[in-house]
Order: sequence, then C-alpha cells, then structure tokens
Amino acid sequence: MRNNISHSGVIESIEDGCIHVRIIQTSACAACKVAGYCNAAESKEKLIDIYSADTKAYSIGQSVTVMASRQVAANALLLGFGIPFIILVGVLVVVLMLTHNEAWAALGGLIALVPYYGVLYLMRERLRDKLSFWIE
Repeated sequence: MRNNISHSGVIESIEDGCIHVRIIQTSACAACKVAGYCNAAESKEKLIDIYSADTKAYSIGQSVTVMASRQVAANALLLGFGIPFIILVGVLVVVLMLTHNEAWAALGGLIALVPYYGVLYLMRERLRDKLSFWIE
C-alpha cells in the first residue's frame, strides 16, 4: 500500500517561493472508457500551491507530479470536516436540550463554527508547513 497520494499536473505560475500547479482531479468514473456516455463521470481542475525554496529548477508549462502523504490528507480532512462536524453536532444537541428550539439550536451550531474557522485562518502559516505538498 502506497503512503503517498500523487496527481499529475502542469505548472501554471511561479512566484517567490511558491509554485502554482494545475491538476485535474478525476473521480473513478472519469477514468472509465465509457465515461463519455455516462452522466456520473466528473473531473475538476484544482490549483495547488507548493511552497519551495528551489523554484529555479522549474518552469511554467512543465509537467510535474504533485505528492502528499496520506497522513497530510487525513489531517486536512480532520481539520476541515471532522472537528467542525463534532462542534456543530455537539452545540446543536446542547442548545436543543437547553432551549427545545430547533431554530436556535441550528443557529447556535453554525455560529459555533465561526471561531473555529477563525482560528484555522489565523494559524494558516503554521498549518501550511504541516499540510504541504511537494513535487516529485
């Protein structure tokens, strides 16, 4: 079992210490031979930022392979979806038990996410170092 996730991409632009790579993320259906005849197939273009001190070794339009470890992917999913889900459901249940009002519970759950995402935003520099991609 591989420990890394990889995507092929093309370098879109290069800035000071940052390489922007455009990848095409495809679902399993999009790779199927009959995907053109099926409505389930989908693919999305994504722009990935790769922070590297060695940007001179790359050029715009160059094909590269972008890599991330499975641990990085798991941590990103946990921070982006897992913890917010737990906060949302926890606050929803507590407010519903206290007020017996579903509207207030829903509003309280959504409002509770604002400080969480605010903290993530303030910690974006530190998270960028821990949740990073690299070019193979």
